[in-house]
Amino acid sequence: MAVYLLKKILYGILVAWGVITVVFLLFHVLPGDPARMMVGQRADQETLEKIREEMGLNRPVHEQYLHYLNDLSFLSLHDPVDQENYFYLDPGEYGGSRVLIRFSDAKALVLKAPYLGRSFQSREKVGYILGTALPNTFLLAACSMLFAFVIGTAAGIFAAVRKDGIYDRSILVISSLGMSLPSFFAALLIGWLFAYKLQDFTGLNLTGNILEVDEYGEGLHLQLKNLLLPALTLGIRPLSVVVQLSRNSMLDVLSQDYIRTARAKGLSFSRIIFRHALKNSMNPLVTAVSGWFASLMAGVIFVEYIFGWKGLGYVIVNALNNYDFPLVLGSVILISLIFVVINILVDLIYAYLDPRIQYA
Repeated sequence: MAVYLLKKILYGILVAWGVITVVFLLFHVLPGDPARMMVGQRADQETLEKIREEMGLNRPVHEQYLHYLNDLSFLSLHDPVDQENYFYLDPGEYGGSRVLIRFSDAKALVLKAPYLGRSFQSREKVGYILGTALPNTFLLAACSMLFAFVIGTAAGIFAAVRKDGIYDRSILVISSLGMSLPSFFAALLIGWLFAYKLQDFTGLNLTGNILEVDEYGEGLHLQLKNLLLPALTLGIRPLSVVVQLSRNSMLDVLSQDYIRTARAKGLSFSRIIFRHALKNSMNPLVTAVSGWFASLMAGVIFVEYIFGWKGLGYVIVNALNNYDFPLVLGSVILISLIFVVINILVDLIYAYLDPRIQYA
């Protein structure tokens, strides 16, 4: 198992490196000027050049790339003395860094936390911005998956028990429609219906966050109702997938010999379902739910932006609009790490549910 986990971690690092490289090159190939986006169209050339120099945009692309990879690494090479050096070890930027080996006055091996740079627009550290946005996205994705898993599993099992009945056929049709419904269209439709047309009855807002300032501006208050519409919208597609998976998995389990033996022993149907069939039908669901959770963490961009939910997707859209390269690249790295970590957890949970599985 340890060897398997090490392979997965190394694979994840390679995937993250590949994604970083592709996004980095795209940003330097596509038209756009981050310095111009920062100061506006009326800035003079001297101001633009000064900002480009401050952000390192006047350096060759390969040098910027190596500098970024150097910042991301736990072990990096820096100049601890010369403040004019592009690779200067700035204590204000690399907090908690420690020089391990000094090769010369201008070069040292440094142990530090990965540094994602500063936002071109706000000049705040990218790590701080993402750390503020990630809990909101995690909460939204978790609520969506909880909704999808609980409702979808119950509906799928009931459909399997009532196989070929009107309920079963209706569930299959509705879930097929749900899987084909794009998230951005569902967000617009649900927002228009429940937060605009039926707002007097639902009391729900089209936009809002989990913590909102009250109308008197006296402090932050918990607003769980703002979570309902984005969580419902984001949960539609995984709900449809869970319904069909749980139905098909339960039908497969119910056809096994040990289920027939349990029936022959006179066990009640409900006991057969909940004591014997349910756990064995969970394996495909665990993989699907975990995979969808990772997808939701990365695919909330449209939903968060439409509902004004200040999470990772909201940050990415604003960063793309402002050509904020460090913030976009930091978001991509974070999403890649989420996929890697969740895939490892899925494998561990799958091995727990099915002891026959052995990872080498």
